[in-house]
Amino acid sequence: MAASFASRCSRVGRSLFGGLSNNSPGLFTTSHEMTCNNYFSQQQRTFIQMRTVLKVVDNSGAKKVMCIQALKGKKGARLGDTIVASVKEAHPNGKVKKGKVVYGVVVRAAMQKGRCDGSEVKFDDNAVVLVDKQGQPIGTRVFGPVPHELRKKKHVKILTLAGHIA
Repeated sequence: MAASFASRCSRVGRSLFGGLSNNSPGLFTTSHEMTCNNYFSQQQRTFIQMRTVLKVVDNSGAKKVMCIQALKGKKGARLGDTIVASVKEAHPNGKVKKGKVVYGVVVRAAMQKGRCDGSEVKFDDNAVVLVDKQGQPIGTRVFGPVPHELRKKKHVKILTLAGHIA
């Protein structure tokens, strides 16, 4: 017990010294700490595929949906693509109920997407706006930032409902 406490204290001291130095892997860092740092820095950001849970960012009544199928591409959906999803959580008085199969447009994706000017856009979460079969939004408001790449994908109505355009 005392040995494990001493090793924990020494590991904390080493990480403090490593954090104060200018070199990226600190002089006193252990291999375990370097492995943990590499794991967190190489976080997987993949396509939105089957069974991906997405946050709903409109006032249609749904809170979370699970992707059933991406309507474009073999690998999965990216920013601006349309998906088929099942509602997993919903507000009790909303337009959309739990268990309903809906269409949605991906408005925020954790996977990075390159822009024409060389910059890349990526978000912290995966989010979707629910639409009907014709592509018209079900809700009347869209919360949070929405990228202007949706204009190229002909989702101008979502851009007009959004507050911030990123």
